[in-house]
Amino acid sequence: VQLQASGGGLVQAGGSLRLSCAASGRTFSSYAMGWFRQAPGKEREFVSGITWSAGSTLYADSVKGRFTIAKDNAKKTVYLQMNSLKPEDTADYYCASSMRDLVSMSTWYEDWGQGTLVTVSS
Repeated sequence: VQLQASGGGLVQAGGSLRLSCAASGRTFSSYAMGWFRQAPGKEREFVSGITWSAGSTLYADSVKGRFTIAKDNAKKTVYLQMNSLKPEDTADYYCASSMRDLVSMSTWYEDWGQGTLVTVSS
């Protein structure tokens, strides 16, 4: 599965951004999609995920109530709506595809897109 993430940018604290991740290729093999982020000097962390079929979702505690994940099966695209952004949300955001399950562990995701940078100024 090939993944193309987009939508990052510079936003002030309290603002919003919407990230998109378009999937192509062997998308029939993808069971779930995840968003991860990595800030400078920190490990990559799970942000949110969603299953293609049932639309089940999973969120990290740090983004619950502020971020919303959604999908468009026809467009094979997953979105991450980010509201009430904080400076600590600044990171490279990556989308990934899992053939097995909707989990927060990055090792369960086989295919990854390039990062899209989100910068939140205070």
